[in-house]
Amino acid sequence: MKIINLEVFIANPGKNDLDDSFSESIKYFGKNLIFIKLETDIGIIGWGECYSQTDRDTQITSHVEKLKKYVINYNPMNIRNFILGAERDFANKRPSMDFWCAVSGIEIAMWDILGKYYEQPVFNLLGGKIRERIKVYANGWATSLEEEELSKNALEMVNKRGFKALKFDPFTGPWEDWPENEILFEAAKRVGVVRESVGPNVDILIEVHRRLAVSKAQIFTKEIEKYRPFWIEEPCISENIDSIKEVKDITHIPIVTGEALYSRNMFRDVFQKRAADIINPDICNTGGILELINISSMAETFSIGVSPHGWNSTGIGASAAIQVSSVINNFIIYEYMVHVEEFSQKITKNHPVVEDSFIEIKNLPGLGTEILENELTFNETSNKRNFGNLNF
Repeated sequence: MKIINLEVFIANPGKNDLDDSFSESIKYFGKNLIFIKLETDIGIIGWGECYSQTDRDTQITSHVEKLKKYVINYNPMNIRNFILGAERDFANKRPSMDFWCAVSGIEIAMWDILGKYYEQPVFNLLGGKIRERIKVYANGWATSLEEEELSKNALEMVNKRGFKALKFDPFTGPWEDWPENEILFEAAKRVGVVRESVGPNVDILIEVHRRLAVSKAQIFTKEIEKYRPFWIEEPCISENIDSIKEVKDITHIPIVTGEALYSRNMFRDVFQKRAADIINPDICNTGGILELINISSMAETFSIGVSPHGWNSTGIGASAAIQVSSVINNFIIYEYMVHVEEFSQKITKNHPVVEDSFIEIKNLPGLGTEILENELTFNETSNKRNFGNLNF
C-alpha cells in the first residue's frame, strides 16, 4: 500500500455560505480549520487535521506542501519512520509550531488509513481502550464577559446541554503581563459570577492564555481560590516553565500547561521540575497520535494528568483525541469547542455526540469520522485583531 495523493483543505463557516439556521456567533469563529486528505493506491482515504492559529494557516499548509514529495509513494504503515524523517531530515531537528501542526495532520491521516485497512478503530491498534466514554468540558461558550450574559450562557451550557465542566478566559482587552490589580480583581469577579450561576457541582476551568507575570498570576490565583476552580491554565508563558512552577507552589488549585509545547522534548522540563499538575498537549500540533501517547506515558511516571487541548474541529481533531484519550491511563478530561460544533457537524460524517458532558467511544474503523468534502466552505476575511498598544 502506498499514498498516491495528498490534499489540503482550509475551511471556515464564512459569512456568505451559511443559512439562517447557523447561530451568529459561529459565522466566523476566529480562525480557519485545516484538514489533510491522504489517498492510497487501494482506494482507502485517510483524514487528519492540523492545529491552526489566526493569520498563520498558510504557514502551516506551506509545510504540508513541502512534505508532500516525501509522502507521495510512501507506505502509510511506517508512521514512526515518517516522524523520524520529518523531524531529523526535513526539519534538521529545528522544528517549529507550524512544522509540528503539519506533521500532526499527516500523521493522524496515516492512522486513519491503518484503521480502515485493518477494519479496526485506531484505539485497537494502540492496544485497546480502557474506558467506554470520555468526559469533556465546554469551551467557546463565553461569547460575552458582561455579567448577565456570562451567567446566562453558563446556565445554558449546564441546563440545556448538560455540561458538567466549563472553561473560559475571564480577562478582557490586550494580554498585559503587568495589568493593574483592578483588572485582576475584575477577572476574579467574573469567575465568581459563573460559580454563583452554576452552583458548586459544576467544574470551572480557568484559562489565562500565558498572559501574566509571575507576581500578577499569584495575586489572581489567590483571589479565585475561594471559587474552587478545577484548574488554572497557563498563568504564565510556558517557555519559562519556572514561572509556572512558582504559581503552582503557592496554591492548591491544579496548574495546567502544554498547549504551546510541541513534541515530547519540550515537555521534559515540565516533568522533571514538576512544574504543573496537568498537561494539555494538542494532538493536532504536538506530532499526532503517537507523540501524544509518548508524552502521556512520560507524564504518568511523574503522576501528572493529561487533558488534551482541543481548539480544533469537533469532528476530525476531536475524533483523533478521543482515540488516544480512550487508551491512556492518566486521562482526565477533553476540551470540546462548542462554538465550532455546528460547522463541524455540517462537514463531518459520524460526528461525535456529547451527552451529559461525555462522549461515548464508537467501534468504527479508523478515526470513525469522515470529512464531507462537498460541505466544506471557505470565505476569506480581512478581520484584524488587536495589534500592539498603539492605534494607527
